[in-house]
Amino acid sequence: MSRKEISRMTFEEALKKLATIIEKMEREEPSLEESLHHFEEGMELTRHCRKLLTEAEHKVEMILQNGELVEFKEVEEA
Repeated sequence: MSRKEISRMTFEEALKKLATIIEKMEREEPSLEESLHHFEEGMELTRHCRKLLTEAEHKVEMILQNGELVEFKEVEEA
């Protein structure tokens, strides 16, 4: 799965895909190459989830400070 595909996922979709990868690795005995691929994909999914959570956290902070929702700039992915 490419970074672009992951960047389009919702938090729930990314978390579900991450859980699927973990289950697959626990159930099977993947080769080293497959394990590295799963690890890379898992890290991308984790980064994406962290980004979405950070954005949500900032929105909540803005609401609590101002009592209203204001325009929010998305966090850039690393």
